[in-house]
Amino acid sequence: MILGAQLYTVRTFIQTETDIRRTLQKIAAMGYTAIQASAMGPIAPEALRAICDELSLTVALTHVSPDRILRDTEAVIREHDVLGCEYIGIGSMPDKYRTPDWYGHFAADFREAAGRIAKAGKKFMYHNHNFEFQKVGGKRLIERLLEDFSPAEMGITLDTYWVQAAGADVCEWIDILKDRLDCVHLKDMNVRGMEPVMAPVMEGNMNFPAILDALERAGSTKYLLVEQDTCEGSPFDCLRTSYANLAALGYR
Repeated sequence: MILGAQLYTVRTFIQTETDIRRTLQKIAAMGYTAIQASAMGPIAPEALRAICDELSLTVALTHVSPDRILRDTEAVIREHDVLGCEYIGIGSMPDKYRTPDWYGHFAADFREAAGRIAKAGKKFMYHNHNFEFQKVGGKRLIERLLEDFSPAEMGITLDTYWVQAAGADVCEWIDILKDRLDCVHLKDMNVRGMEPVMAPVMEGNMNFPAILDALERAGSTKYLLVEQDTCEGSPFDCLRTSYANLAALGYR
C-alpha cells in the first residue's frame, strides 16, 4: 500500500499554481510519494502532471464535482489520462439524493458515467462520511450503494474517521467493503472535552494497528491517503506527523 497525502488537508495553500508547486514540494519532502488532487485552484492537468513528475509524486485519486462527472464525463476521463490517474472520485453524495424521496435516483443518474469510466480503464470512487450509515427506508445508505453498484462500477474511498463518527466498526466495514477499497482515507479521532476532533494518524484514540491489519488482510487497497479536514495548528505539521507515525510501521 502506497502512502499519499489528500490535498484537501492543505486546501488553503493550493489555490494558485505557484502555491500548488510550493505545497507539493513540502509534501514530497516529507516522504509522501502520492497525492489526491482535491479542492485545488485552477491548474491545467498538464501543468499539475509536470510538477508531480518533477517531484516523483503520483496522482492517485481525485475528487471531481458530481456535475462534471455526469455532464462532462469524457473530458474528465481525458484529464485523468493526462494525470496518469486511475481513480475518479466524488467527495460526497449531493444533498438531494440523501432523502427517501430522491436516493433511488442516484444510481440511475450515475451508473452510465460510472460505466464509461470503467470502460476507459478507470474506476469511479465514492467517499463516505457518517450520514451514509443512517438508515433510510429501513436500510443504511451505504448498504444501498453496495446493492446499486457493482464493485467494477464503483469503489469506496473508505474514510476511517467518518466510519468511527457514525458509531460503526471500522474493521468490520473494511471486511464488508474489501473488494472495493482501492483507496482509503486515514484520519484519527481525538476528543476535546465532550467534542470529537480530527487528529493526525495514531495521535488520537482509534485502533490504527487493528485498522491497518484489517486493510492488509483485505488485500485490495492500493493507496493509503492521509487526510485531516480540520487541524489544530499547521496542516503541514499534521501531515508530517501522520507520515512519521505510519512510516515507523513500514508504510511509505
